[in-house]
Amino acid sequence: MSTIAGIDLGTIFSALARLNGIGRPEIVPNSEGERITPSAVYFDEEEDGAIRIGLEAINCRQLNPERAVRWIKRHMGDPAWKKTIDGRDWTPQEISSLILKKLKQDCSVEGEIKDVVISVPAHFDETRRKATMDAGTLAGLNVIGIINEPVAAALYYATTQKVCGRVMVYDLGGGTFDVTILDVDGSSIDIVCSQGDHALGGVDFDKKIIEMFEDAYRKEYRTELIQNEQDRAKYEDEAEDIKKTLSRRNVVRKILYGPAGSMRVEITRQQFEEAVEPLMARIEILIEVALEEAKCSVKDIQKVLLAGGSTRMPIVQQRLEKKFGYPPEIAVNVDECVALGAAIHAGLTLLRDNPQKVPAGIAAGLKEIRLKDVCNHSYGTICAPIDEATGRHVIRNSIILKKNTPLPCEATQTFYTMSDGQTQLEVTITQGEDEDPDFVNKIATEIFELPPNRPANRPIHVRYSYDVNQRMHCRFLDEESGRTLDVEFCAGGNGQMNRINIERSAEELSSYKVQ
Repeated sequence: MSTIAGIDLGTIFSALARLNGIGRPEIVPNSEGERITPSAVYFDEEEDGAIRIGLEAINCRQLNPERAVRWIKRHMGDPAWKKTIDGRDWTPQEISSLILKKLKQDCSVEGEIKDVVISVPAHFDETRRKATMDAGTLAGLNVIGIINEPVAAALYYATTQKVCGRVMVYDLGGGTFDVTILDVDGSSIDIVCSQGDHALGGVDFDKKIIEMFEDAYRKEYRTELIQNEQDRAKYEDEAEDIKKTLSRRNVVRKILYGPAGSMRVEITRQQFEEAVEPLMARIEILIEVALEEAKCSVKDIQKVLLAGGSTRMPIVQQRLEKKFGYPPEIAVNVDECVALGAAIHAGLTLLRDNPQKVPAGIAAGLKEIRLKDVCNHSYGTICAPIDEATGRHVIRNSIILKKNTPLPCEATQTFYTMSDGQTQLEVTITQGEDEDPDFVNKIATEIFELPPNRPANRPIHVRYSYDVNQRMHCRFLDEESGRTLDVEFCAGGNGQMNRINIERSAEELSSYKVQ
C-alpha cells in the first residue's frame, strides 16, 4: 500500500510529509538529509538529460544563471512564460514537476509516494490550481486534491496544539501572502474567509535589500552594481542571507564588488524595516479586508497562527503583537506546517473518497478531524441583460457562485440568447466580486456552438459547482437541443494542457534524470 503524503510546493522551499501508522504527519527528509528542499532547478550542461534540484541547483545558478530557474511558482498557470534550454521550451508546470519528482524520488525510500495532496496559495485562481495539479501528474503522482496553504497550516496547528475559537492564520512565504480566518472547536475546523496576494512574499523583501545595495553603489561610484545575470543571481542569494541575518542581529556589514571597485556597506534592521514598509502596508490592508469579510474585529480574533519562513522577520511578529495585543503563535515549525497539514488532508480525502486505501491505524487517527472549507473567490459569467431605464443591452458580470460559500457548493442561473439565428455563444468564466467586467479576472473563454435557425431568447442554463478538493466545474446547457459545454481550466502551451498533452509530456519528461 502506497504512502499517503502531502506536499508544500513552495516558491523558495518545498517539503513532503507522510502519515505514519497512527495517522500523524511526519516530514520525510530528502536524499541530502534536509527536511526542506530549495525549489530551484538547474539544467546540467555537462551531463546530457541531467537536472539538478535543490541546494546544488542554487550553487550552480551563480555560475550559469541562464540554465537555472528559481521562484517558478510565481509563473504557475501563465501560458506566456517559458524557459528555453537547449532548444526545448519548458512550461512552469513542467519545471515544477521536476521539483515534485525530486521529492517523490527521495522520499520513496520510506515507501512508494503516489497519492498526494499539494498545497496552493489561497488566492490562486482556477488556472493556477489546475496547473499545480498538472505538475503533480507530470511527476507521476496521483493528485487526489489540493488544499489552501493557510488551511493546511491551520489543520496541523489545530490537531497538534491547543487552538480554540476564532483564529487567524498569517501565512507569509517566499512568494505569496495569505490571511485566513477560521473557527476552531477541538478537531473541528470551519473556514470563514481568505484574502491574499500571490505576488507578495519573501522574494519581494529580498528585492528591497538589492535596491539598497544598488543605491549605495550608485551613490559611491555613479555606476550600476549589477551588470549581468550572474551579478544578479549572486546578489539575490546574498540579499536572502542578509534578510535572515537581520532577523537575528541589528546590523549586517557587506562588501560589494562592482565594475568600478569594491565598497563596504552597512544595513541596519531599522533601515530594512523602513524599506519594506510599503510591503507591510499591503499586508495590513489584506488583513483588514479579511476581518471585514468575516464581519469581525481585531478583538474577536483569539489567536494568530504563523506559517511560512518569512514570518520569522521580527517586524512581522512585532506588528501582529501591536495590532492584536498579544504575540502570534509560533509553536510549530513555520517551514513545515503546510506540508504536515497537507498530509493530514490527504488522509481525510482518501477516507472520504476511497476508504479501502486507508490502513486501519491511520483511519483511527483521523476519525475525529472535521474540516469545512469555503469558496475563496466569487465566480460568474459575462452577460448582456436589458437595462430597464434605456431598453438596451448592458454588458455586465453576473456572479453565480459567491465567495465564502461553504464547500461543496453548486448554483445555477439561466441566461438567454440575444439574436435570431444565433449559432454561437462566447462563454466567459470570471473570478471577482465586481459587476463591471473590466474589474474581474477572465479565467476561461470558449465558444458554445448552438443549433441554427432559432429565434432569440432561447434559454441557456449555467451551472457552477465547487468541490471539496478546491476545484470548480462549469457546464453550459442549451435547454432546447440538450447540447452541453463543459469548461476545463487549462494552462500550458497556448494556454492548453489537456489530458492527452499531459500524458505526452509526462512520457517525454521520464527520460530526464533528476538529481
